[in-house]
Amino acid sequence: MSVSPQEIFQKCVYAGALTRNADAFAELFTEDGVLEAPLVPVDAAFPRRTEGRQEIRRTMAAYYERQSSDGGVPNIEKSRYVLHITDDPEVFIAEIDTVFDGAGDGADETVSLVQIYRVRDGKIAHLRDYFTPGMVS
Repeated sequence: MSVSPQEIFQKCVYAGALTRNADAFAELFTEDGVLEAPLVPVDAAFPRRTEGRQEIRRTMAAYYERQSSDGGVPNIEKSRYVLHITDDPEVFIAEIDTVFDGAGDGADETVSLVQIYRVRDGKIAHLRDYFTPGMVS
């Protein structure tokens, strides 16, 4: 059974941004999968490059633990995304505008990012996540 880009993307959002479940997030990757955030400074809390499912699990668990409990959860109703399917059946691109409900001043905050997925056998083999580094400081 083939897994669609839509399914992979939705599982990734749910396991990562919504539930911060490092185990579920890591299980979306191949055993040798790579999670990369090339715009993140080397000394940031978010890992710049992590290789291997077990290392992804470990580093994301540590990252989620450091995030404050009031760190804001995306508002799915207000957030938008577009998936771009490429000529390569193993590659798709997600263009995302994530909306966080207004905090102290009441104004919503929109964070835009792009993710490039390379999949193999229904799992993420390589995820390049391009977002504003200030999001993870």
